[in-house]
Amino acid sequence: MKKIAIIGAGASGLFCAIECAKNSIAVDLYEQNIKPAKKILVSGNGRCNISNSSLSTTDFFSQNPDFVEYAIKNFGFTEFEKYVNSLGLLLNTLEDGRAYPLSNEAKSVANTFIQTAQNLGVNIITENKINSIIKLGKKYDAIVIATGSEAASHLGGCDDGYKFAQELGHNIITTYPSLVQLELNAPIVKKMQGAKVDGEVTLYINGVKENTIAGDILFTNYGVSGFAVLDISQMASEALRDYQAVDIGVNLLPNFPAQKLANHILKVAQSNGTLTLFDILLGLLPTKIVNGLLESFDLDPKTTQIDTKLSKKIANGIVNWKFEVSDTHGFRHAEVSGGGVDTTEIDPKTFTSKKNPKFYFIGEVLDVVGRRGGFNFAFAWSSAYFAAQNIIKNRL
Repeated sequence: MKKIAIIGAGASGLFCAIECAKNSIAVDLYEQNIKPAKKILVSGNGRCNISNSSLSTTDFFSQNPDFVEYAIKNFGFTEFEKYVNSLGLLLNTLEDGRAYPLSNEAKSVANTFIQTAQNLGVNIITENKINSIIKLGKKYDAIVIATGSEAASHLGGCDDGYKFAQELGHNIITTYPSLVQLELNAPIVKKMQGAKVDGEVTLYINGVKENTIAGDILFTNYGVSGFAVLDISQMASEALRDYQAVDIGVNLLPNFPAQKLANHILKVAQSNGTLTLFDILLGLLPTKIVNGLLESFDLDPKTTQIDTKLSKKIANGIVNWKFEVSDTHGFRHAEVSGGGVDTTEIDPKTFTSKKNPKFYFIGEVLDVVGRRGGFNFAFAWSSAYFAAQNIIKNRL
């Protein structure tokens, strides 16, 4: 019987262990945490957005963007759903493609994978941190590195996988936090902490408009959070890593063009002469944001003298409030990480190291990061599956 070691009992590590063990391969699964699947348990706010029914290479970011194509096309959502159904895990797929366990609990996913692995004889060794894979490699027929990234360090996120890759002579693409909040160079945000709108965020890199994403925007004491911010953060974070100038424009009322908004403000002011600018804006936006907006644009909240020029100024501020992004909120708060092991040095069909085919790299340790919506898990499953297939094929 072939014996392999997998380092990291997260999504890709557990999935690879199950597939190998199903095919009579002895597996030692090493995990530094007290329990496996720690990140799975907190993913999707405890619901676990396990995959997405609409997978394409455009959902992933890498310096080698075609790398994911074989894996996600040949072990895509249909194959994954069939696989987990056979383990007793049923899925609920939403209209937008996001898939969750039918129970709507991440615990179902973690429990299914852990129990299946143990029932198949996988030896899960917890609270065991590996320091060198060269030494470990002498004991096993194959080593799978499924250590994840530095994201969410409080859940065990670390850079071990990159160190292992460097032991083998691999290049590491400089990492950056992704699906992460943004810190703004604007003290005014502290006063708006907790205020939330359904708006749009536009990203500017070196003054050039790059992307606009709609969704909720939450002001915090350090900057902004919310789904629109998380969705735009990959591009913002990568630019910050490369020392580029990053700004965002926040549109607080995306359903109102600036001219329509200006006309509305002016009309209300003219027909209600005693209403202050603060009163009028309070009919449109949360109190904290109104206060922040007026202070930021140096406008008198008590003024009732609202003319065309003023109404246009405030309307333009509402639909494109510019902020300088000073940083992301860091790896600790990031859901995932971009950058990682250079995928030009990894076989895209087997996930073996081109430096030494005894070693495999799967999941988030690689320079592949997906959009929000189950894409990072989708790549974890597909990369794990194909690494396992190659191990199975070469077992004799």
